[in-house]
Amino acid sequence: MNPVRSNAAWIPACAGMTVMMFALSGDAHSAGAAYPVRPIRMIVPNATGASSDVLGRIVATQLSTEFGQQVIVDNRPGAGSVIGTDMVAKAAPDGYTLVVIYTSHTTNASLQKLPYDPIADFAPITMLTSAPLVLIVPGASNLNTVKDLIAAGKAQPLSYGSAGIGSGGHLAGELFRTMTGINATHVPYKGAAPASIDVAGGQLAYQFASQITIQPLVAGKRVRMLAVTSVKRAASLPDVPSLVESGLAGYEVLNWFGVAAPARTPPEIVARLHAAIVKSLQLPAVREKLTSEGSEIVGNTPQEFAAFLKRDIARWAKVIREAGVKL
Repeated sequence: MNPVRSNAAWIPACAGMTVMMFALSGDAHSAGAAYPVRPIRMIVPNATGASSDVLGRIVATQLSTEFGQQVIVDNRPGAGSVIGTDMVAKAAPDGYTLVVIYTSHTTNASLQKLPYDPIADFAPITMLTSAPLVLIVPGASNLNTVKDLIAAGKAQPLSYGSAGIGSGGHLAGELFRTMTGINATHVPYKGAAPASIDVAGGQLAYQFASQITIQPLVAGKRVRMLAVTSVKRAASLPDVPSLVESGLAGYEVLNWFGVAAPARTPPEIVARLHAAIVKSLQLPAVREKLTSEGSEIVGNTPQEFAAFLKRDIARWAKVIREAGVKL
């Protein structure tokens, strides 16, 4: 074979492949620039009315306005958020299927066998909000500080309630128990509100609950707030110390919510979604609605959110293992 003719023969073929690669790259870029061209489905892995649903609908409404395309909220509850989340893990990575994820996304990794990888199967877009839980005791209790509660728990058995095994309130309670060495028994309820009512009635010694759940009981002085679970005081509760401030160095529990897409969603589409969502979080009406319920606006980058998810999975794996939590 004539090597010159052979090389020459390859030149048009190589040139054609190069042109094709540039064309494909251009098409991908154009698709990202044009996105979205049809309605987007935002899956909420919980029932209507749940915190994730309320937040998802706020974001969906703002994205619909920003994009000029309908963003449809699709509630798919079940298995502690796993059913809906799994649908997104297996969806096409084209930016037209999103999911609201929250604290259970990282705790479930150690509580049950998942049909997806909570890191590898998702493209994090941004954390929407975070909020601490509040440590409460009965209003008639003589426990006025975290130190009082710890002393009581070392002197006698105490009970605390939560919305159920594996819930945020339960895991916050187990972290508190293991860090302090108190003698405490968890009592699971079908929701945080019934547990809070039993704290108010003195049937439970304490509870870790969300600010919005306990607001009526606090206003009626039926429960007393001892501390918040964020590292620093919450902006919405400036007079309530943190558990760190109360002597538990390293204690932090946050209820957080975020948005993710399937893994391999094009970076330009993730960037478009991120910019639009962060913009919506800064709208005065949205900020007022969220902060009035004790939440803090986050809006971090996809990279920051991804790093947070990895840290949170590792942290809760340690707590769940040491506390022996099982569903």
